[in-house]
Amino acid sequence: MKRYPVVLLIVIALALILSGLAPYDRTTWWLEIFPILIGAPIVVATHRRFPLTSLVYTLLAVHALILIVGGHYTYARVPLGFWLQDLLGLTRNDYDRIGHFVQGFVPAILIREILLRTSPLRPGRWLFVIVTAMCLAFSACYEFFEWWSAVAGGHAADAFLGTQGDIWDTQWDMFSALLGAISAQLLLARIHDRSLAKLLEPQPAAAGA
Repeated sequence: MKRYPVVLLIVIALALILSGLAPYDRTTWWLEIFPILIGAPIVVATHRRFPLTSLVYTLLAVHALILIVGGHYTYARVPLGFWLQDLLGLTRNDYDRIGHFVQGFVPAILIREILLRTSPLRPGRWLFVIVTAMCLAFSACYEFFEWWSAVAGGHAADAFLGTQGDIWDTQWDMFSALLGAISAQLLLARIHDRSLAKLLEPQPAAAGA
């Protein structure tokens, strides 16, 4: 399993390179992959001192792939979103909603892991509330980033915002992240606890030591 994070990193790196080949809008591509360029080096730099569970590494990789795909096509033009639009009879390409749902889903487990390992918090209602609040705060801060990008870039940031004419897009984005954070904890808390226990269990001493 020690090689697993390396495999994920290689997959993300290859996907990132491929997505950078003739993206629909180069500015949008840079804006969408920016979190990966910040987060991946941090994960790599801290993997020996503070290794994460395989569950968190997997979730981070999935989140990165979603950002990469959105950056290549722009969120309003991702084929998966059009497929869902036709299947469910939606009025817009909702890949953006998927992205913001995951923006709450993945950080919830990452934050949960950090808090359980570095604070007195234990699994329970207060951990649930604090993780949820932190994810919602992160989502709000990301909306600020989108707003500043729109102010600085003008029409060049339209593809990055992906509002598709919805005046409530910002509120829907934050609500999607809130649902993601709640869903992640309800669905994955027990799996995450087992994964943490496995990561933190004492390693047997080497023979002859």
